[in-house]
Amino acid sequence: MRKIIHCDLDAFYASVEQRDQEALRGRPVVVAWRGPRSVVCAASYEARKFGVRSAMPALRAEKLCPQAVFVPPDFGRYRAASQQVRQIFARYASAVEPLSLDEAYLDVTEPLRDLGSATAIAEQIRQEILQETGLTASAGVAPNKFLAKIASDWRKPNGLFVIKPQQVEAFLQSLPVGRIPGVGKVTAQRMSSLGIDTVGQLREQPLEALRAQFGRFGLRLYELARGIDEHPVQSERPTQSISAEDTFERDVPLQALSETIERLAVRVWQQQAKEPRIGRSVVLKLKTADFRLLTRSITPSHPPASLDELRTLALDLRQRVDLPDATLYRLVGVGLHNFVDGSAAELLQGELFG
Repeated sequence: MRKIIHCDLDAFYASVEQRDQEALRGRPVVVAWRGPRSVVCAASYEARKFGVRSAMPALRAEKLCPQAVFVPPDFGRYRAASQQVRQIFARYASAVEPLSLDEAYLDVTEPLRDLGSATAIAEQIRQEILQETGLTASAGVAPNKFLAKIASDWRKPNGLFVIKPQQVEAFLQSLPVGRIPGVGKVTAQRMSSLGIDTVGQLREQPLEALRAQFGRFGLRLYELARGIDEHPVQSERPTQSISAEDTFERDVPLQALSETIERLAVRVWQQQAKEPRIGRSVVLKLKTADFRLLTRSITPSHPPASLDELRTLALDLRQRVDLPDATLYRLVGVGLHNFVDGSAAELLQGELFG
């Protein structure tokens, strides 16, 4: 039986700003550039009480919380804080899988420091993060990655939640299916139309029925409904790609995709902001109403340096789609591929402009 910890720093960017600027503590803080097309990178818990969320347009955040303090992001400081936290993780686990700057999985089945239980290790890690960085973290402990990630969100902020092996079935029984990774709004609505709103109800479905409804994802749903997740914690590997996609409730023409592409570009840009490496190639992914998949990509002379550049490149890639205008699409995605580290990206630009 594996022992997995998922550790997630609370409101990370905003918490770093509040830590470093005493005047911001206890106040609603929104990490974002100001401007009509700017989006929220992070919001403190004080701002979240007003409905402010990541990826929200900054103008909307300002309307929801006029008293919020807007702070431009400083990713250099965020990366430095993340590195401190990763050094703490390395004291306890040889297998650490960062998901972004602010969260990671740890396999402590055979810990480097044995404190008697995975729960005790998680609590000690949270204490050391607070003592050494001044930041709070929430953690989840469970027999696998799927459950540990759900658990870390259960008592946020600054909380610890444990799901023991004998508690898995009872815990999952009333859990909304929307909490399952990969079950987005459209899939959750489809499940609801089939009378499946909880993981307990999902567990009642035969495997073949799930395969018939959800294809290959049906097997994954069947396993997760039973708390089965055999994916190992994989030590850090360089990011190769980042993407985001949406499936429409109704098929739409190409010219109607602008708003969705722009929104997906925001999500991709925010994910890249958490990475130490930089994506050079922009990819547009489309799936037609008859399930034909096509992608279009471009590798500009220098990596996209701003959200506006990424958004413009993704929108322009529609011009490379040579299907009839009457073609309808059921899915669109935006991605960044061909990642290089920051120094390599700077060298590329230096060669171009030097």
